[in-house]
Amino acid sequence: MDFVMILQLLVVFGSLYVGTRYGSLALGAISGIGLAILVLGFGMQPGNPPTDVIYIIIAAVTCAGIMQAAGGMDWLIQLAEKQLRKHPAQITFLAPLCTFFLTVLVGTGHVVYTFMPIICDIALKEGVRPERPCGVASVASQLGITCSPIAAAVASFVIISNEAGFEVNNVQVIAVTIPASLCGLLAAALCSYKRGKDLDKDPVFQARLADPKMKEYMYGETASLLNQEMDKNAKRSVFIFLGALVVIVLFSVFQMMGCDIRPMVDSGVWDDAGNPVMKPLGMNIIIQIVMITAAAIMIIFAKANPKKAVAGPVWQSGMVAVVAIYGIAWLADTYFSNYLPEMEDGLAGIVSHYPWAISIAFFAVSMLINSQGAVVVAMLPLAYSLGIPGPVLLGVLPSVYGYFFIPCYPSDIATVNFDRSGTTVIGKYLLNHSFMMPGLVSVIVSTIVGSIITAVFY
Repeated sequence: MDFVMILQLLVVFGSLYVGTRYGSLALGAISGIGLAILVLGFGMQPGNPPTDVIYIIIAAVTCAGIMQAAGGMDWLIQLAEKQLRKHPAQITFLAPLCTFFLTVLVGTGHVVYTFMPIICDIALKEGVRPERPCGVASVASQLGITCSPIAAAVASFVIISNEAGFEVNNVQVIAVTIPASLCGLLAAALCSYKRGKDLDKDPVFQARLADPKMKEYMYGETASLLNQEMDKNAKRSVFIFLGALVVIVLFSVFQMMGCDIRPMVDSGVWDDAGNPVMKPLGMNIIIQIVMITAAAIMIIFAKANPKKAVAGPVWQSGMVAVVAIYGIAWLADTYFSNYLPEMEDGLAGIVSHYPWAISIAFFAVSMLINSQGAVVVAMLPLAYSLGIPGPVLLGVLPSVYGYFFIPCYPSDIATVNFDRSGTTVIGKYLLNHSFMMPGLVSVIVSTIVGSIITAVFY
C-alpha cells in the first residue's frame, strides 16, 4: 500500500467521519466531496452509483409511507401495543420482538418512533427498568432490516450475489437471516432481562422520583394508541401492503420450486442463429413494480393522502437513506474498484483461511456508515472479488449492522429521549451506552447462527 493509496483512503474515511458529524442527509452529500477529490483531484476512474438499490428503496418507502398516511402503521402499532399491555411483565422479550417484526414487514427501522414511547410507558408503570426493553427494542428494529424481503440490504445482496454467480433470491436470504437474527435478538433480551438495578434500588431514579415535578413528568401522561379508533381505510391499507409482500415472496418461492413464473424478457444477447436470448425479469424490477402498484391501490381504495405520506417520517427517512446510499456507495465503489488488485493481494491470505473474517470488515464499515444497504453495496463486490463463497457471505450478513457502536443513529437517540425515567442513556464516555451490550450480543450471535445455517444447508 503506497502513500497515494493511503492518502486516498483517508479521503474516504474523512468524508464519512465529517458526514456522521452532521448526520442525516449530510452523510450522503459530504461523501460527494470525497468523490470529487478522488475523481477530479486524483483522476481516479469513477465507480458506479447503486441505481438498482436506490430504485427499490424509493418504491418500498413510497409504499410504506402511503400506508402510514392511510393510518395503517398506527393500526399495526396498536395491535402490537395490545399484546404488550396484556403481558407487561414480559416486555423485555415482547417489545424487541414487536419492533423486529414491524421492521421485517415495512423494510425500515424508522417505524419505532411512534412505538418506543409506548414501550417506555408500559415498562415504567410496570416497575420494569425501561433501559431493559428500550435498549434491545431499538437494536431489534435495526436487526430486522436484513430480514425484510423489501429492505435495501436484502435486495442489494440478491442483486450483487446474482451478478457474482451466487444464485439466491429474497426468500432464501431471509430464510437464513430471520432465524439467525431471532436467536441473536432473544440472546440479547435474555442478557437484558435483569440488566441494571431495579428501579426501587436505583439511587439515581429514586432521586428523580423524590422531585414532585419530575415524578409528574415521568408518570403523569400515558403514551398509547389504544384509545384511537382505526377506520377501515387504515386496515385496508395494511391488507394491501401485506398482499404486495405476499406477491413478492411468491415469485421467489416459485423460483425455488423450479417453476419460475417471472416474465421472460430480452437479455440483449443473441445466440449463434441470431435469435435474442431470453431471461427472466429480475426480482429488483418485480419488487419495484409491485410496491409502486400497491401504493397506487392504497391511494385509490384506502383514501391515503400522498401529501401526508411525503410529510411522514417513514417516507422522509427513506429518502434520506437514498441520498446516503447514493453518496456513500458511489464513493466506496470508486475507491475499491480502482484498487481491487491491491485489495485482493492484501486480503487474499486472510480470507482464504478465515473467510468469516469478512464479517469484521462489514461490522467496522457499518460503524461509520449508518446504512446496512450502503454497507452491502460498498463491501459485497469486494468480498466476492476476494473469492469468498456466497453462502459464507449470506451467513455473515447480520454483521452489516454495526452503527449502534457509536450511538449517533436517530432511533437510538430518540429512544434515550423517550425514556422519561432516565435509565436509557448515552454514557459519559460515549461507548458505555444502553445499546452496546444488546447490539454486540445480537450481532455476534446472529452472525454465528447464520454461518451455522448456511454451513448445514449450502
